[in-house]
Amino acid sequence: MNMTVLAAGLLDSPFGMAIIALIGIITIAFLMVFVFFLEVWLRARFSGASVSLFNLIGMKLRRVPPRLIVDTRITSLKAGIALSTDDLESHYLAGGNVVRVIQALIAASKAGIQLDWKRATAIDLAGRDVLDAVQTSVNPKVIDCPSPASGRTTIDAVAKDGIQLKARARVTVRANIDRLVGGATEETIIARVGEGIVTTIGSATNYKAVLENPDSISTRVLEKGLDSGTAFQILSIDIADVDVGENIGARLQADQAEADRRVAQARAEVRRAAAVAEEQEMKARVEEMRAKVVEAEAEVPQAISQAFRDGNLGVMDYYRLKNILADTTMRNSIGREESSPYDPDKAGN
Repeated sequence: MNMTVLAAGLLDSPFGMAIIALIGIITIAFLMVFVFFLEVWLRARFSGASVSLFNLIGMKLRRVPPRLIVDTRITSLKAGIALSTDDLESHYLAGGNVVRVIQALIAASKAGIQLDWKRATAIDLAGRDVLDAVQTSVNPKVIDCPSPASGRTTIDAVAKDGIQLKARARVTVRANIDRLVGGATEETIIARVGEGIVTTIGSATNYKAVLENPDSISTRVLEKGLDSGTAFQILSIDIADVDVGENIGARLQADQAEADRRVAQARAEVRRAAAVAEEQEMKARVEEMRAKVVEAEAEVPQAISQAFRDGNLGVMDYYRLKNILADTTMRNSIGREESSPYDPDKAGN
């Protein structure tokens, strides 16, 4: 009776209506939250990985998917790996892949590989695929050298006799869990193996020695310890194929001979041009000397006339000079030499 009167009194007053509305809202919110987390809470409860309802609500507030955390914890517990929700949440909030780490831990446990939660999360946060690393440790991986992604199909090298050889190798590696964090990747393995192949072929006396013993390449490459500092352990290096390429030595010699020919031709052209220039210069100097001779000969008649006027040259002297010139002209005709351009008849005039 008293409860009925109290309820009627609350309904009659505005304050009572507000209290009833607030209680209703809280009840509805609680029911919604309970219904939302009921499935997850029940699954965790009956799987032996119980999680409190308030913990589930806290996950939601921290923007952590409760379903993911609960499912991964159930999976780990069923596999015999005891992990708390705090461990899973912290790794998720750090940006890690919780599901991948749990799968890697389970795979490592089944394969007998020593891998704990701390190391697995460190590998995952370092950007490595921890599950793939565990699988590679159990089932070794084969790497093609050179990588098909590089667009090349062979590694080319030249032996000492100048013959080019084209080789392809297949490297079998196993992941080294201890060196996954900070260890070099597959690209380093491919680069080192390629360098070793080029060095081995380049040190061979001739290409026939390589073709006869292709396993010498893998033996010498393995001796170099190419997996040091990497995240892998090289198990074997197999030479898949070795083909004979071009005669690089002969081609280089031919190119060098052609280059030497062009250099010699250029030098000869320089000498020829210099000779032509010198010839033209000599011709110009000859013409200059001839001009000076003509100029000097033109002064001879003037000098003779002046000598007559001054009395330094007589008639007999003049005729004696003409006889000498005539005698010289005759001698030149007999010797087939060029006659002098000076004409004493013109000089006398």
